[in-house]
Amino acid sequence: MGPIRGVLAWQCVLDALVQAGADDDGSGSLDVLDLGGGTGSDAVRVAALGHRVTVVDPSPDALAASARRATEAGVQIEGLLGDSADLAEHVADGSIDLVICHGVLEHVLDPAQAVDAARAALRPGGWLSVLVGGRVAAVAARAAAGDFAGARALVEATPDASWDLAGLGPRRWLLEELEALLSGHGLTPVLAQGVRVLSDEVPGVVVDGSAGAREQLYALEREVRRIPQFAGRSAGLQTMARLESTSHP
Repeated sequence: MGPIRGVLAWQCVLDALVQAGADDDGSGSLDVLDLGGGTGSDAVRVAALGHRVTVVDPSPDALAASARRATEAGVQIEGLLGDSADLAEHVADGSIDLVICHGVLEHVLDPAQAVDAARAALRPGGWLSVLVGGRVAAVAARAAAGDFAGARALVEATPDASWDLAGLGPRRWLLEELEALLSGHGLTPVLAQGVRVLSDEVPGVVVDGSAGAREQLYALEREVRRIPQFAGRSAGLQTMARLESTSHP
């Protein structure tokens, strides 16, 4: 199911670009910050669409890999060593049209601080795309594996700075918790959707064993991902929020 995960993850990036004002195919000319962008697999593809891309990541090895990817692809990206805690030292306030914050809030010590840092980087009218792991799916997975105590612990935990990263693993969220975090820090949630609503539960043999099955699964994911009842039980949750023009300091 690896290729399916990759396709759906990239679709999240394209959705964020379009929401932030790119063309329907994701192309255009935006200032994009990929916070925690790792080895640059998304950043390079975004740059290839004509956007100006900055990657901020705490790993020198990841940034080196990102630079190699960019060179091989014939595009330019700016790689900066840092994280959400020192983002203001690397990225000027009010300079970014879209912050991509995918797979970050699960791991940082304080998600609220990370959101504040991302918001500060946005221009008035700019967008923040957040992608996190879903709590309903995580609870179900632990229960299915017989880890009932672990499942209960996830049910009772709160995905803020009090979350026990060592004991519980990466944070897992409910859609309303994510939207409350963003709206409580000066952003207006506009669009929420599930990522891998069903695909994690479909055996690879089913997808690979029938002609057209993969495309049918993609189509089904697109159909249900923005229906709240389905999105809320997804393995991944994406929310796109806007910094209103009057709310920037």
